[in-house]
Amino acid sequence: MKWMLVVLVGGVAPVNTDLVFDKFSDCLSAEAQMRQHYSDAFDAWDRVAAARIDRRSDYRKARDLEAKKLLSNVGTCVPHGGGDSVAPAEQPKPPAAPSQQPAAPPQPTPRP
Repeated sequence: MKWMLVVLVGGVAPVNTDLVFDKFSDCLSAEAQMRQHYSDAFDAWDRVAAARIDRRSDYRKARDLEAKKLLSNVGTCVPHGGGDSVAPAEQPKPPAAPSQQPAAPPQPTPRP
């Protein structure tokens, strides 16, 4: 079974990442990396904001908003039902010279 990483923005709205893994453990590892990137981004923002925002109450409000925005996005691994993708059939090439016989109507392909 294949697994796909889906991000829940704000913990609610699912966003497909198109990241598909053969192993569940690989998907969980990617989710942990994603979480770490969000955490690193928040820490970087926090260092800059602490230096720029003078009033402690303003900093605290801004920090709470930024934490909610960045840290409420969570990843989850869901089973991927797509399976192996099938390449589209190659289109037949037109004949080099026009034929003298009328073309037969296309026949529907039989279903198994």
